[in-house]
Parts: sequence; C-alpha cells; structure tokens
Amino acid sequence: MKAICVIPGKKNSAHLRDVPKPLVADMPDGRGVLVKVLRVGVDGTDKEINAAEYGAAPKGDDYLIIGHESFGIVEEVGDNVTEFRPGDYVVATVRRPGSSLYDKIGTYDMTTDDVYFERGINLRHGYLAEYYVDTPEYIVKVPGGLMNIGVLLEPMSVAEKGIIQAYEIQRRLRVWRPRKAAVMGSGTLGLLATMILRLRGLEVTTFGRKPAPYVNSELVEALGARYVSTLDTSVTDAARQYGPFDLMFEGTGSSAVVFESAAALGKNGVLILSSITGGGKRLEVPADKINLDFVLGNKVMFGTVNANREYFEAGVKDLAQSNAQFAGWAERLLTNPIKGLENFEEMMSTLTSPGNAIKVFVNVSPLPSKEMDLIRTQTAMAN
Repeated sequence: MKAICVIPGKKNSAHLRDVPKPLVADMPDGRGVLVKVLRVGVDGTDKEINAAEYGAAPKGDDYLIIGHESFGIVEEVGDNVTEFRPGDYVVATVRRPGSSLYDKIGTYDMTTDDVYFERGINLRHGYLAEYYVDTPEYIVKVPGGLMNIGVLLEPMSVAEKGIIQAYEIQRRLRVWRPRKAAVMGSGTLGLLATMILRLRGLEVTTFGRKPAPYVNSELVEALGARYVSTLDTSVTDAARQYGPFDLMFEGTGSSAVVFESAAALGKNGVLILSSITGGGKRLEVPADKINLDFVLGNKVMFGTVNANREYFEAGVKDLAQSNAQFAGWAERLLTNPIKGLENFEEMMSTLTSPGNAIKVFVNVSPLPSKEMDLIRTQTAMAN
C-alpha cells in the first residue's frame, strides 16, 4: 500500500513509499481492526518531523509513516472483536502505553516514562497511509452524521482534555462556576477550544494577532464569542475590559503569551497550557507580581498534552452538539484539502507557507457520496 513517510533525522525527507499492508492478524488474540483511511489532518507536528526536529522510526524500520489525525472506515475485524463491525466510521487515538503505572491504567497520555510511543510521531507508524490496523482499545466510533468533520477529532481531543481537567482540578473549590473565559490563539486548536467553552455557556474572548475581519475572527464571532487582536488591544487591557477571566486556554506556541496570560488570570482562575515551545527564548517577566497573585488569588496553571480515548469520546459528543447548535461551523475549519497521498509535496508546502489555512487535510480515499449528500442537505436545511 502507499504511505507518506519520512526518514527520521533527515531534513525534508517526506516521500511516498510502498509499505506492507497491515493485516487483522497482526494484532494478538483475534482483536485486530483493519481500517481504511479516508482523511488525515496534518499540522505543525508533521512539518517539524519532516524538518528532523524530532520523531523516531519503529524498531526494525528506517522510516516513519507520519500523520496522527485520522478518520477512516472499518473494513475488517478479528474473530474476537465485538465493539466494531465493517462500515463503522472511526478515529484512532495517538499515544500508546509505555511501562509506567499511568500507562497500565489507561491514562497513557499522563505517562511518566521518558520514552513515549505516539503513532505518526515517535516509535509507531502513523495514519498517512491507505490502511492501518489496531485494537479496539485505541479506536473510537464516530456517528455517520459527523463523517464530514470527523477528521477534527484529534485536535478536538486536546482541547477537550485541557478543559475537562480544568473543571476537575477546580472541584477543590467546591463551588466553581466560571463565567468568563479567554482563549489565546485563533488557529485550529483555539477555535475548537472556543467552541467547547461556548457549548458550556461561557462568555469567551478569543485572542489572535491579525486584526479583524478575516475568516478566523468571523468563525469566533459566529459562535457568539468575542475576537480581540493583540495588535489592537493588549491581553492586560482586554482582561480589564472583558474579564476577570475565570478560565484561560493558551495555545499559541509563544512562551511570552504564557506569561501574559498568567498575569491576566482572575482570582480562583485556572490557566491551561497546551503550547509546545521549543527553543531557548528568554524573557523578562514581573515574576514577583505573578507569584504573589497566584498565591493570594488561589490560581492554578497546568500543562496538558495528548489525549486518551475519554477525551476523544467527549469530542464526539461536542462535535455532535455543535452540529445542532452551530450548524456547518466545524466544516468551515477544513480549509485546505489535499487530494491523495501522492500530493505529499503540496501538503508539505502548504504547511510550510500556510497563508490563511486553518486545517490542512489529505483526502486519502473518497468519502461515501450518498452519506455526504445527506449531510449537506441537512446542513443547508439547518441554515
């Protein structure tokens, strides 16, 4: 079968390769699920792996199949699989268990191991291929009505995990009813976090650099949220005007914004950090003031990465709710389709120079046309 691969450690090595097609029998105990890949979302992680910034091949191979945002249809199941049947639409989680206690109890996204296993990223092949096989534990069913937006579930799961854990942490306050939230960043992750928070009924202010109007600001406002350009209004000034912020979701990839957010967080507030900030940037920050406010204001700041199936399942529910409450909104995030695995160079060039792209994704195989026609009809009627 065809797959988009890189040679880990070699810059700009993305290429199309013939690799062995996986088999249901590759999984032990008759628990294999063979999935035909329909769509795969790609993002900065794939770009960085191609730039040889990180990533490792599975043991025994000198190549890595990239792609960690999957959507597909079950083609075959093993004799002992009862959870799925051919024709089911599914997504697969990314992280796989290591050896820590957290891995053994199913919270492999919280591993304390130094070596981790992530499909399409590190030591496990990914989904930019015609097929993959896995066991039911790492596969999540998606209703047919979400077929057109199911590829968003992996980034959705990251936002879900951060927000769900924020509420879990704040149970310490016994009565925590956040009213105002801020989302730092208006890319794919920031837009999905904005949607989740709006579904929870919060007043949301979403920050981006580019002045409105443009497609991202319009998507924020379509949710009934507020868009603020940091070129026009500082985070500090916006917090005075629209805060205090009870919950802040930071997803910009900028450590400077992390500390701005910490300074703007309200009392009894929680700041979710989801940025990956590689490099050696140094900043001058009002450290004493931030520390004092966190202590006296009972504030929390925590990091979150990856997600286990619990958060994928939460994403399925919220995507379904968004279809009812904000019909057609999620599909507008899918701005840059790439036709076929063979166009991997176009995929990489789009990631390198994204322009106005929100979500770049590869159409590996066509979505079933009859079901797509039905979804389009339902969306048009809702609008």
